[in-house]
Amino acid sequence: MALRNSPFGPLPPLARRLCGGLLLALAVALTPAAAAAGFVAAAFATASVPLLAIAGLVLAAAVALPLGRAAFTLLGKGGLRATAAFTGVLLLGVTALAAATVFRPMPTPAAGPVPSDVRFWNLPTGSRIAYVHAPAAGTPRATPVIFLHGGPGTPAEGIPAGGRELAADGFDVYSYDQLGAGRSTRLSDITGYTAARQVADLDAIRRLLGADRIILVGQSWGGSLTAQYLRAHGTHVAKAVFTSPGALWGRQYPGSKAGDPWNDLTPDQRSRRDELTGRPRLIAASLLMEVNPRAAHALVGDRELDQWMHQMALLGKDATSCAGAAPTEAHDNPQGFYSNQMTVKDFEQLPDPRPVLRTVHVPSLILRGQCDFIKPEVTQEYRRTLPNSQLVRIQGAGHSIAHSRPALYTALLRAFLLNRPLPAPAS
Repeated sequence: MALRNSPFGPLPPLARRLCGGLLLALAVALTPAAAAAGFVAAAFATASVPLLAIAGLVLAAAVALPLGRAAFTLLGKGGLRATAAFTGVLLLGVTALAAATVFRPMPTPAAGPVPSDVRFWNLPTGSRIAYVHAPAAGTPRATPVIFLHGGPGTPAEGIPAGGRELAADGFDVYSYDQLGAGRSTRLSDITGYTAARQVADLDAIRRLLGADRIILVGQSWGGSLTAQYLRAHGTHVAKAVFTSPGALWGRQYPGSKAGDPWNDLTPDQRSRRDELTGRPRLIAASLLMEVNPRAAHALVGDRELDQWMHQMALLGKDATSCAGAAPTEAHDNPQGFYSNQMTVKDFEQLPDPRPVLRTVHVPSLILRGQCDFIKPEVTQEYRRTLPNSQLVRIQGAGHSIAHSRPALYTALLRAFLLNRPLPAPAS
């Protein structure tokens, strides 16, 4: 029987079957895509994962039903029963696929024991901050030294290189896990991860220590945070050290424009990176982050993504050193995925700090390694902006100068903080 009302006239039986088969194939292909689109689009209105899932299934059904009905009509097997059965099977398939991928948790090994030297500050900002302390030997100096780790969200473990020596020189030395990283607080509302909150935490730490002024040593993002603290509380900083600092102004270098740490991976490492970043559950969370970060957090929690970030850190831990450098020692202090993502996003929206920083005359030492992946002009921006600063370039060092040249790094820190001439081999 010819199909009536066809725009191309009556179709012969074979053409009808072909068209019906194509519509069925189209329904099979488009239904999962519609489910994904509905899932993500619903995040504009809600962070509830069950509601996101329902929205996805509703849109999937809205695509599968008319396509299925048209296909079965062409095949001469029209009727609600066949269409409903086909749609039901598709929706079950979509649900099973989502359960096996998007809704299947990634591995989350149990956290290791907390080292015995880790202590905690309960700050008035609401942050519970993990820290380690190397007490001053002899007569303590009035100004404590605070190390700021990079990332955001990539904490150190224990007292950093040079810290013990500074303690022996009479400095109280502290290193802490920033909000959302390491063993410190994870926020239930991840939109609270901002540069301003990190600055507020740091100033609360200063006040808790009873110090009018502090010395800051910032590595990578820690350098960016040091600059933000100088902008807000410059009178409370005695000296500042910027070690391989990240962007001074986030809006000037969004994304990886300040430098890409993944450029020097081996083929095997690139393959592993693609495997880690290609997981459907991670892709779903990444899409939701662009629409509604709270929905992403509701779908994939901190432990999962902190562990994922840890795997990425292990993969790339030696990619930012000079060729032939010794491997970097790994540690188990947890990464902070959402702290990383949200703080970076916020940092790239901040106003230009340079007009204020040009008026801050805090003595500052800027260190740059020969093989640092951060672009030279990013580091130069610190030297041009901070009026009382000096830039030292270090041969044979990568992004982590403390790892590449620990003795020289320590000597530089001690000389700068003790008002001695800097070691000549540094230049």
